[in-house]
Amino acid sequence: MKRDRSDLASTKTAEVEEMSVLPADEASRRSFLRKFASSIFAGLVAPAVLASGATLQAASSEEQTIESPSQAKGGDTIFKRMMAELHKAMQKPVEQRRWVMVIDLRKCTGCQACNVACIAENQLPPGVVYRPVIDEELGTYPNVSIRSMPRPCMQCENPPCVPVCPVTATWQRPDGIVDIDYEQCIGCRYCMTACPYHARTFDFGYKYTEETPAVQPYEEQANFEYGQRWAREGRNSPIGNVRKCHFCRHKLEAGMLPSCVTTCIGHATYFGDANDPESLVSELISRPNVMRLKEEAGTKPRVYYLL
Repeated sequence: MKRDRSDLASTKTAEVEEMSVLPADEASRRSFLRKFASSIFAGLVAPAVLASGATLQAASSEEQTIESPSQAKGGDTIFKRMMAELHKAMQKPVEQRRWVMVIDLRKCTGCQACNVACIAENQLPPGVVYRPVIDEELGTYPNVSIRSMPRPCMQCENPPCVPVCPVTATWQRPDGIVDIDYEQCIGCRYCMTACPYHARTFDFGYKYTEETPAVQPYEEQANFEYGQRWAREGRNSPIGNVRKCHFCRHKLEAGMLPSCVTTCIGHATYFGDANDPESLVSELISRPNVMRLKEEAGTKPRVYYLL
């Protein structure tokens, strides 16, 4: 309970009166004990208080110097490191590169930012998707959670889509990226059937605004893939062709990272040259918590997931 000032004053007065009625020896003895106890208390508490203050000050200064999780060696951000490694890899002959993508499922929030960025970058029409984000329900009620899994083209080392093409329109580059020759593709869709990851879709030429009073100009804009400008006019390619993710090859050749990497709000997607033992992706794919989809199929995908 709180004591008001009158109570404290009366207590202090009583103590003074008590001291006045005590013998001189007893009064001096009590006064000495009080001073002695106060000095001992101060000696015990003061160091602890000072130490805690020093600890807080040290922690505060340490917080200012600790690198954020998005920073890498030398204080550079992970993006800067991946950009530097990308430029380093582009200096090598194409056959000496091995592009790899790593997706940390612990960081993926399922926000679809990578999917939207991919659609905008490649001018994808309805029904064509390069990087869907698949939501997987885990557990049993009431202990249920959702895990989101982006699924680009796996750029397999042994791609089953390549040998089934009757006109050799899909082929594998020396750096591992699986390309499609739109002008060669006849739209038979054998490769779509052969892909165990369902990473290929068909461009039927649909438009989002085709049943509205006017088709919007942005739907008729050309897209840039495989080093070429593709105008969406009539039934010309890529309309009538199979389409897929290509790791934003046109951006790589311009010294830029894929759009899905730079737009990920959780910094969950990493990209680089696995032939460089000092690269970030080489470090990540060596971890024990890494896995690849359908490894039993023998496709050897170049997209890795961290669990």
